[in-house]
Amino acid sequence: MKNILEQAAAEVGAKLNVTQIEMFMQYKDLLLEWNKKMNLTSITDEQEIMVKHFADSLSLVPFIEHGKSLIDVGTGAGFPGVPLKIAMNSLNVTLLDSLKKRLLFANAVIDELGLSEIRTVHTRAEDGANSELREKYDYAVARAVSRLQVLAEYCLPYVKTGGVFIAYKGADVKIEVADAEAALKVLGGTVVDIKEIRFFDIHHSLIMIKKVRQTPPKYPRSPAKIAQHPIK
Repeated sequence: MKNILEQAAAEVGAKLNVTQIEMFMQYKDLLLEWNKKMNLTSITDEQEIMVKHFADSLSLVPFIEHGKSLIDVGTGAGFPGVPLKIAMNSLNVTLLDSLKKRLLFANAVIDELGLSEIRTVHTRAEDGANSELREKYDYAVARAVSRLQVLAEYCLPYVKTGGVFIAYKGADVKIEVADAEAALKVLGGTVVDIKEIRFFDIHHSLIMIKKVRQTPPKYPRSPAKIAQHPIK
């Protein structure tokens, strides 16, 4: 498993040392152990965890600066925030999720691995974005499956002007990016790059959205309003 992780990480531009690889092995063991008690992931094959969770999370490494602040919105079992912290120890990371049990797991991982400058926040994305966390971060990241215009409304409010929201998306994103153009303009963001990621059998895109001005205070709205009246 160690060789698979090392190879997959290298494929996405993340070079791991022996200590970091051992931390990922601990993370994997904790994930499988806790997954017996609660539904954290449907991926339980160890090789798939190395590739689809760990290396996939690390595909962000080449596009993030060391020593910056990052919020992982809807972190789930800690992806991509915890792998990024392991690979880039100087990052200041916040893991945000609406389900407390997921954050109990994340906190167990943080304690077991002895990570510092990483914390969990238990709140819904729309509530956290209207708290002291608003426009505090250099980066916001999300692996959620929501459409980009919806994700942007939840995530861009966390980003400082000049910072970047990075959305994990599928391979073909042209239509989705076009559909989100109006929403991004309203929310204060603009797409500056789309990185196509290919390694092993994985093929996805990272959409880089720069925060060019403050997000109007009315955003994000409630999930019901977002669903009923998407920004157009």
